[in-house]
Amino acid sequence: MNNNHAHPSQVAKDLVVSLAYKLKVAGEIVDEADQSDPLLYLHGHKNIVPGLESALAGMKVGESKSVVIKPKDGYGDYNEDDVEIVPRSEFPEEIPLEVGVEILIEDEEGDEVSATIIEVTKDKVKLDFNHPLAGKELNFDVTVLDLRAATEEELEHGHAHYEDDDEFEDEDEDWDDDEEDGDEWEEYFGEEDEEEEEDED
Repeated sequence: MNNNHAHPSQVAKDLVVSLAYKLKVAGEIVDEADQSDPLLYLHGHKNIVPGLESALAGMKVGESKSVVIKPKDGYGDYNEDDVEIVPRSEFPEEIPLEVGVEILIEDEEGDEVSATIIEVTKDKVKLDFNHPLAGKELNFDVTVLDLRAATEEELEHGHAHYEDDDEFEDEDEDWDDDEEDGDEWEEYFGEEDEEEEEDED
């Protein structure tokens, strides 16, 4: 009997997972997705932080759990070396130089990297290139809503496609990311998100 087209029974590599989740940091909800607008990710392809991906492996549709993820299995430890001071004169006038603003900077290799402004003085701007959740303990409440086999295109691109993806020009990006993702944790939590995926690209 051929079971190749049987509905997947538990989370495993190369399956697209539909996930409802709530992410708390220090008791505060920083991101969530419910049944009406769940997160879709491709399991086993580093679309989400490694600690969460490991915890989800083997879960069944309808199953829920709470997961605590240490920084080393999330967005890494906070690195003081990733904080830089840049002359204010190097910023275009249209960029709002205010604490908390996230901007894109082109690095020496021509790639765009995200940074957060953490201090502004008369002639200098301090930028933090750490992920916003670096060094943080992540507390996830997750529920697996559905599972399906990935399409060949999804496997080739390395991430799940949403139904409205074809309305936009196709981009080969990870969630972590920096999935902002919907901030669909694509840009943060995954694809985004968002970071591990960009590193691979």
